[in-house]
Amino acid sequence: MSENSAIDGGGNRQAKAALREEALRRRGGLSPEARIEGSLAVADRIAELSFEPGAVVSGFWPIRDEIDPRPAMHNLRQHGHRLCLPAIVEGKLVFRRLDPETRLVKAGFGTVEPGPEADVLSPAVMLVPLAAFDRVGHRLGYGKGYYDQAIGALRSTAKPLCIGVAFSVQEVPAVPFEDHDQPLSLIVTEREIIHCREFV
Repeated sequence: MSENSAIDGGGNRQAKAALREEALRRRGGLSPEARIEGSLAVADRIAELSFEPGAVVSGFWPIRDEIDPRPAMHNLRQHGHRLCLPAIVEGKLVFRRLDPETRLVKAGFGTVEPGPEADVLSPAVMLVPLAAFDRVGHRLGYGKGYYDQAIGALRSTAKPLCIGVAFSVQEVPAVPFEDHDQPLSLIVTEREIIHCREFV
């Protein structure tokens, strides 16, 4: 058991909220130019990784001042990978096919998602958004638990490669970790690729 799991549930929630707020404050302080340059640098770093030919990759549509994974997703498509985006269906994430013909519809949190006619795919590689991360692969999302639930469901039958995508300013010393939290395999920032060897 991780030392952090010894924190009681209420303490965990408070600690996570404080870390999330601080990391998002730093992310929000980045200039538009820094966000664009960082997103392009992340695309270059993801291009250094090797995936199975034709692997299905889930991306995400950026909200607010998130890093933009779309340049990386474009590169992956150019190299023959099939893409999908998350959609919330009955309170859970599913991953719907994304290609040039996909109809995108407005979704919650100011984002978009493929319409219900798009095929549901099972990603072998996941580009995962986050609010904060540490160097052993623990992540903080936005408090709803959608990705932890989705990753947990996928890991019950497969071994998806889960890659956190973020700006380096979102790193924190340690994220409180609970049993339901799903660790990341890798984290890619504009500065580096972090191999979270404990979980690979």
